[in-house]
Order: sequence, then structure tokens, then C-alpha cells
Amino acid sequence: MIQFNLLPDVKQEYIKTQRIKRLVIGISLIAGAASLFVFLVLLSSVYVVQRKNINDLTSDIHQDSKTFADMPNIADILTVQTQLNSLSALNAQKPAASRLFSYLTKLTPNQATISDIKVDYALNTIAINGNAPALDVVNTFVDGLKFTTYSVQGQAGSKDAFSTVVLSGFSRNAKSATYSITLSFDPAIFNNANNITLTVGGQAQASAQQPSIIFKKSE
Repeated sequence: MIQFNLLPDVKQEYIKTQRIKRLVIGISLIAGAASLFVFLVLLSSVYVVQRKNINDLTSDIHQDSKTFADMPNIADILTVQTQLNSLSALNAQKPAASRLFSYLTKLTPNQATISDIKVDYALNTIAINGNAPALDVVNTFVDGLKFTTYSVQGQAGSKDAFSTVVLSGFSRNAKSATYSITLSFDPAIFNNANNITLTVGGQAQASAQQPSIIFKKSE
């Protein structure tokens, strides 16, 4: 059997174009429907699910607040809790007073003793009273304080540890001399957060005396 194509080429192209058009429109409608579905899901999530979660959380907050407010002595409990939380910060701000004795063992010359010392950590001042066999030893003590520097571990350079070092009083006799020295110190040397190296007379490892030898009552 012999078949003849009686449709002209133009008609065939038109039919083909219509088919492609219908296919594109169908795909577009499907894509549009899918986009609309996703949009509706997102919209319901924002305005329904999330709003419900927010309302539930708000309700829980109000309920917990009421529960805490009804607790007896809640104000005292919160006050104690606040003070406990501040202990760490307060401890970090406390000066490392225990370093004073190790500093003095490095700073005090041989033969010199200390009979009384007063430290004011608010004003950053120290007053030292003591004895020495001669005023030359006292002058060595004063000069050593003036030229003492410190460095902080992890930081470059060094700074003066003490300032305004003054021999505020002295007396002497045939056997010994007494002295009074006042000075100001850099608060960094007593900072708990700093690891300090004290350098006396250009030597970080100065010969140290025993505290039992340094601290001695005036006769």
C-alpha cells in the first residue's frame, strides 16, 4: 500500500510549533503550581508554626517568671548568686600581696634589716623602716630601689618598678644607723594577671636574703 503526505511543509511546521507551545505551557503551569505550593508552605511556616512557637515560648516565660516570683526569699537568693558570680572578678582585681616578701629579699642589701613596712595598695606607696650598720648600706638600698625595673612575661621591654624613692629619715651612732624610706610602686608588679620578673641593679637573679634575716625589730 502506498501513502502520500498530502500536508504541505508549512502546515507540518505549524503543527509541530503548536505541539511545542502546548508542551512549554504545560511545563510552565507545573512549575508555577510547584512554586505556589512551596510559597504556601513557607507562608504557613512563618505565620502559623513560628507564631505558635513564639506564643508557646512567651507563655513559658510568663509561667516561669510567675513561679520564680512566688518563690520565698527569691530576692535574697538572687543577691547571693550575683555576689558569687562577682567573686572571680574581685579575686582577679586583688593585688598579689604575697609577692612583696620575695621582692624584698631581692631588693634589701646584705647587712640591712627591715623593722617595719607599710604598704598602701590604694595609693601604690610603701614605707620601709629598718637598720643598717652604716649609711652607705642605706644609700645602696635607696639606689637599688631607684634602678629596679620589671618585665611582664609575653611583653617586650621593661619599666621602672618604683618611683619617688626618698630617704625620708635616718639617724646613726657609733654602731649602726636607722633609716626610713618612702616610695611609690607600679601597681602592675602586684597584678595577679601578670607574671613579673624583677631586675635589681641590672641582674634579674639577685642574691636573696632569707626573710628571717631581713625582718628584724629595732633595738
